Amino acid sequence: MPYIRSININTSKSHPFPYDIYAIKYARNIALSNQITFFIGDNGTGKSTLLETLAFRLQLPKMDGAAYPKRSYEAAMKLSAELELEFAIDNPRGFFFRAEDFGNYQQSVQQTDFSLHSQLKSLEGEVPDHILQEMKDNANYQIHHMRKNFGQELTMFSHGEAYLRIIEEKVNKPGIYLLDEPEAALSPARQLSLIYQIFGHLSTHRSQFVIATHSPIIMAMPNAKIFEISENGMVETKLEDTEHYQVTRGFLNNPEAYLRHLM
Repeated sequence: MPYIRSININTSKSHPFPYDIYAIKYARNIALSNQITFFIGDNGTGKSTLLETLAFRLQLPKMDGAAYPKRSYEAAMKLSAELELEFAIDNPRGFFFRAEDFGNYQQSVQQTDFSLHSQLKSLEGEVPDHILQEMKDNANYQIHHMRKNFGQELTMFSHGEAYLRIIEEKVNKPGIYLLDEPEAALSPARQLSLIYQIFGHLSTHRSQFVIATHSPIIMAMPNAKIFEISENGMVETKLEDTEHYQVTRGFLNNPEAYLRHLM
């Protein structure tokens, strides 16, 4: 049983943004009956906006643990009052992953760590190293939080490894998990690792995943429901019939046909 049975954007508005994008225009009584649901579509179709609206409405925690900033979630804030949800389980816990949040978080930690190191440099040689490190950790919540949850700084991992480690740590209880374009941080092999992690979790937990992606590898997860978003609607589609799958398969089977004009 999913946590959310269906979503519906109940509005008569068709403009301006975000009401004019396809994912919002066609999000009418979309059934989320599977444990895994994909929103797919070309750039600009609005799948990320729809996912952000759902995350904002549920107030799921994000990477930085902070509230949802108006500057980044203005569209989601506008749409949240018009998003109708049919719950199977009230007040679900979970997490919202955005690839851009992950990159910004790592960069912020590095910048803050550098700044603190510079500020405390004058104490080097006068205060023991472990005391200096404790001072830095106490002053820098982000580094302290990372070490508490992950055992070491994520900067010691590759980008994809760090992303998978966060998912492993955060997807550890029954809940609803929203992933926005996770392939941005992952190689094809790591995308397979993500699939194994999700199915390992679902083998022992009753959870629900809603994922926006461009990756045919990720959207090939067994027993998933795929909604393809385009100017023609938001339609449940088989993997083999999606544009992403067909373009990728066509290119890999005959790349020269796509690139002959460049030769």
